[in-house]
Amino acid sequence: MQLIEDLRQEHELIEQVVGSLRTFVTARLADQGDPMDGARFLAFFRRYAGDFHHDKEEVILFQALAERAEVPADRGPLAALTGEHRRMGGLLDALERLLGSALSDPDRPRLEALALDYSHALWRHIDAENSVLFPEGQERLRRFHILELPSRPMTAEEATAREGGLALISRYPPYLDPEVHRGDGCVACPSYGTTCQGLEREWWTELEWEDMWDRMSSD
Repeated sequence: MQLIEDLRQEHELIEQVVGSLRTFVTARLADQGDPMDGARFLAFFRRYAGDFHHDKEEVILFQALAERAEVPADRGPLAALTGEHRRMGGLLDALERLLGSALSDPDRPRLEALALDYSHALWRHIDAENSVLFPEGQERLRRFHILELPSRPMTAEEATAREGGLALISRYPPYLDPEVHRGDGCVACPSYGTTCQGLEREWWTELEWEDMWDRMSSD
């Protein structure tokens, strides 16, 4: 499905820019880097990652799964991932004042902690979508004979934010955090065990559970 392939490719850029954000924050903590780049990071994450990418997920993919493939929207993966979008938006709001201004001593640990929280949340969120939502969602849509979904082009503002992100990657080489847990499956999702109990418990029907037990008993 082209829409899902497009979303995966967008994830690749978003992952790089959040790594670049970590490099930028390290520079700012050392009183280096251009404070004006803080606004460019915010524009990328709000306009490109939020208004463009997250909007396509929620308005096109999530809505199609709920309305056309009998997937619950008020609980499970769709509700959890939508909630994560909102939480990460709140972290960006908290980062806004700190990214583009001179830092006082109390601001420094706050900026470092927020950047760490935001990057870890976003990386794990991307893992959950790439490894669980996209393949499982595509399969469920296929069962309802939905092989493609519409997309939309970027607005001028979203395209400008994307170009800004590419420039930031060149300016601040993305940081790869060895401390963040990356992985596949529901256990890698930041919502697993809290607002979502996993794909099988949230999405599977009785027939799917019976099929799993039949396959296990025949092994």
